[in-house]
Amino acid sequence: MKIQILGSGCPKCKALEANARQAVAELGMDVEIEKVTNIDEIMEMGVMMTPAIAIDGDVKNSGSILPSEKIIDLIREEEGRGAK
Repeated sequence: MKIQILGSGCPKCKALEANARQAVAELGMDVEIEKVTNIDEIMEMGVMMTPAIAIDGDVKNSGSILPSEKIIDLIREEEGRGAK
């Protein structure tokens, strides 16, 4: 599984990344977390507001800082779909 944090590196983007890392740590999973700062790549993913979070290339939320609990829910949903 790969989680992407999309944004310019602003404080909100860093907070979302920290929450994602906390969620992964709480789940004890081996998940790749990638920061995407290239605006062209972000726009190609259909994101107009950052920060945004994508799991395995699928944008799950944009324009807000999700708490780690919500990110855990998103990861579990994705696992339920057979994500690896």
